[in-house]
Amino acid sequence: MAADFDTIVNLAKRRGFVFQASEIYGGLRSAYDYGPLGVEMLRNVKQQWWRSMVQMRDDIVGLDSAIIQSTDVWKASGHLSSFSDPLVECRTCNARHRLDKLKDPDTCPTCGNSGTFTEPKDFNLMFKTHMGPVESEDNVVYLRPETAQGIFTNFENVRRTARMKVPFGIAQIGKSFRNEITPGQFVFRTREFDQMEMEYFCRPEDADAVFSEWVDSRHSWYIDLGMTPENLRMRQHEPEELAHYAAAAVDVEYMFSWGWDELEGIANRTDFDLKAHMERSGQDLSYFDPETNERFVPYVIEPAAGATRTTFAFLIDAYAEEKVNGESRVVLKLDPRLAPVKVAVLPLSKKPDLVETTHKVASMLRERWHIDVDVTQSIGKRYRRQDEIGTPYCVTVDFDSLDDNQVTVRNRDTMSQDRIPLDNLLTYLTPLLPS
Repeated sequence: MAADFDTIVNLAKRRGFVFQASEIYGGLRSAYDYGPLGVEMLRNVKQQWWRSMVQMRDDIVGLDSAIIQSTDVWKASGHLSSFSDPLVECRTCNARHRLDKLKDPDTCPTCGNSGTFTEPKDFNLMFKTHMGPVESEDNVVYLRPETAQGIFTNFENVRRTARMKVPFGIAQIGKSFRNEITPGQFVFRTREFDQMEMEYFCRPEDADAVFSEWVDSRHSWYIDLGMTPENLRMRQHEPEELAHYAAAAVDVEYMFSWGWDELEGIANRTDFDLKAHMERSGQDLSYFDPETNERFVPYVIEPAAGATRTTFAFLIDAYAEEKVNGESRVVLKLDPRLAPVKVAVLPLSKKPDLVETTHKVASMLRERWHIDVDVTQSIGKRYRRQDEIGTPYCVTVDFDSLDDNQVTVRNRDTMSQDRIPLDNLLTYLTPLLPS
């Protein structure tokens, strides 16, 4: 069972993972700033995704496309005509809701009155703005609602310059924007968010097998990074759920405190996107296979994950409360690859000799990892503080360190302690803190 929602939100704010955006002005609904710990953890999640998708493979390359694209891109993709949610408004309190997300489609969750909703209407989720000094219908542009279309429009550019052969993939991490009707659940559903998307181009006859491989691969990624298997499931979309472009889709879902909800979608998008852009642009986005002398439009398998909500799920899943010698401790049992701080260096006291040695140790470790130097309060309270933010290892510099040139390394999860010569510290920690 997932940790209590309010507990996680409180921890995130109190320890500097996430702050309310524009907080000094009363806050901006569904917008959040990532603090010193949050920005590190979010970066680590993205880095692990990029490592698995691009760095460790020879058939996938990266891209960073523009947030603002030609309006023709969104016309071709169907976003301007069909990227919408059903909106209803309560006639009593004027609250607006997504009809498909209401538990009771006849009762307003805001005021509790029944039978007061207006007829549903389509609400386009794209943020609209204008490019240039004069606002007119001729210079309307949109903030991208997904990163995928920038990949499709660059298919031929990437294929040619990177000399890729089908099957191959193009990966991208970046900001997307959706004008959600009812954002909520803290950072889970926001109007500005980070996406991690990859489009894998393959032969049409291979699409089903490639789709299955990516479903298995994406499930394994979460488990490998320490997510509890019982809190994760793969949910196949029913035929009536499928997007207009999809032949098949599976959602990676996590058991949040409010129930199962999506972290990632894996879809077989067929050849819809490339054909749509070919038709509107007039450009040839087909692929010629020199080995078979065939020309075809590739099918696309798309694993698309939300970086922000995935980070939130890892935070929830790692949270634990334990009793240690009759006292309680809160600990984030994050995989070391995701932990915002890898090592904390703690002098036993504030005496100048210890602090000086502490900073020498910190300088040595900082070359490899993001670290923290903590000198305030008792050593026990500092251990608890590092446990609560998920720091895997603490290195304590004590008075004996000045004589024997050794330090004590404490393990977050087992709380065991090893005495290590300073000359061997990097050798000791390196295998424990993998890339």
